[in-house]
Amino acid sequence: MSTVTFPRLDWPALQERLDADGVATTEPLLTPEQCADVVAMYDEDERFRSTVVMARHAFGEGSYRYFADPLPPLVQALREQLYPHMAAIANRWAERLGEPTFPERLDDLLAECAELGQYRPTPLVLRYGEGGYNCLHQDVYGDLTFPLQFLVMLSRPDEDFTGGESVFVEQRPRQQSRPVVLRPQQGEAVIFPVRNRPVRGSRGDHRVQMRHGVSAVRSGNRHVLGIIFHNAR
Repeated sequence: MSTVTFPRLDWPALQERLDADGVATTEPLLTPEQCADVVAMYDEDERFRSTVVMARHAFGEGSYRYFADPLPPLVQALREQLYPHMAAIANRWAERLGEPTFPERLDDLLAECAELGQYRPTPLVLRYGEGGYNCLHQDVYGDLTFPLQFLVMLSRPDEDFTGGESVFVEQRPRQQSRPVVLRPQQGEAVIFPVRNRPVRGSRGDHRVQMRHGVSAVRSGNRHVLGIIFHNAR
């Protein structure tokens, strides 16, 4: 267990916001110095297991790099310390939808991933330059998908970059899709569903699909740390 610690978050308020809107922004989790440290890691090849240039796959414009094991202590600490709170929310959602629940400990989740052939770590850093964007997508890497993830804004909006808003689209059954656009500040995290979430209707809870992406960066460079809890096949 890492000795790195982070500010305490108001989890009941975050749960309420996730239930209402499907996304929630936290208070700053990382200091400007910690953000700068993670941005600097992007150019250290030995830290990463793979790099994706988005244009090659029609994903958008920009690139992202998946960390290799062992994860940097800061990234490992974020993944470990936030997971139990995320699991509590995920399990309330699972009960509402009549789905299997998830382990309370990250190590147990990763052991379940390994049983399904999902060994590769999924935390990543994303870099968007001028004109960079990310198409709407879902981060599903195998049969086991933990339903929540988060991003941490590493750059300073309107100073390091302009544009580049975080975009979330909720695809509601028999209704038009609902967009949510957020602009987290440096160090703040956004929590959001990987694939779907429960919404209460007149006949009880039902699933709504959600996708996420990034609008075009107008100038500068935008860096984001993404923390996904399930591993990849």
